[in-house]
Formats: sequence, structure tokens, C-alpha cells
Amino acid sequence: MNIVLTIVLTVQMLSALGMIGLILVQHGKGADMGAAFGSGGSGSLFGASGSANFLSRSTAVLAAVFFACTLALAYFGNSQPRSSSSVLEGPAAAIPAAPATAPASATSAPAVTGSNASVPPAPAASGAGQIPTK
Repeated sequence: MNIVLTIVLTVQMLSALGMIGLILVQHGKGADMGAAFGSGGSGSLFGASGSANFLSRSTAVLAAVFFACTLALAYFGNSQPRSSSSVLEGPAAAIPAAPATAPASATSAPAVTGSNASVPPAPAASGAGQIPTK
């Protein structure tokens, strides 16, 4: 099954690149009107009238191939079985517990004197106590 997906993806990429190239080679509808008034040559690689038919038909064929490959990739992507419907419903990953450290006590803090005496000491640097549990 993996080989089929690789082949379909490769065909889709090649058809997309081919469509980009063919679309860039084509000229718009207004280009013929400018050539009628003498502002440039109307000749092209495939002749004056043959370019529209060949380029537009090959672009349409590549678009159909691209669309079919996209549908095939969507079908194969949805046909694979899933273990759960959501990532959030699966089991939680085990998080290693941080080593228990005693919080900084007021006795080990340096004595505060002067106008900053009413400011409480900063909490401990560890954030493990701040994680809510169920």
C-alpha cells in the first residue's frame, strides 16, 4: 500500500509541475488583440491557431490527472484505521516527577530591614507546585 501511495503522490507532483509550466507558456486572450494592431509578433511556438488547442487540451488533461490523484490520496488517507478519534482522548504521556525539594523557608532568607520589611519573600523557583492536578 505504501508503494501505491508513493506512485500516486509522484504522479500528482509531476502533473502539478506540468500544469504550472503549461499555464505559464500560454498567453491571455488580450494578447491577440494587441498583435492585431501591430504591437508585437503574433507567432508562437505552435503556430497562430494551434497553440490554443494543444496547450489548453494538455492543461485540461493534466488537471484531470491532478484531480484524480488528489481524490485517490484523500481516499487512501481516510481508509487507514485509527486507534482513537482524537489525540486528546489518548493516554497522557508519562512526565517524570521532579525531585522533591524543600521550599525556601523564611529562616534561610536574609534578614530584611528598612522600608522593604513588609515585602514577602519570593516564591521558590520550582514551578512543580503550580501545576494544577485533576
